[in-house]
Amino acid sequence: MESAGLQSNGFAVIIDVRTDKEWNQQRIPGAIHIPLDELESRVDELKAFEGKQLIMQCAVGGRSSDAVEILQQAGFNNASNMDGGIVAWNKAKLPVE
Repeated sequence: MESAGLQSNGFAVIIDVRTDKEWNQQRIPGAIHIPLDELESRVDELKAFEGKQLIMQCAVGGRSSDAVEILQQAGFNNASNMDGGIVAWNKAKLPVE
């Protein structure tokens, strides 16, 4: 999965936009948790990652797609959606915690 390679090489950061309950059950190591309903009010936190790809992640890709739109409207041109979300991550047998 391309997202894993970009993250492990320091070129990207994964932003998990799922709920607190989902995050507490399972998450991608190194991901940053900002629930979708808090994203607009916390968008300034992401300026710290300037120059890196922001990979938005949820369960299967719907909410993270909405998150990409929010960031694009806020002026970020480095946001992308993790197709398949954590479900695809698990299918690829990538690490979770």
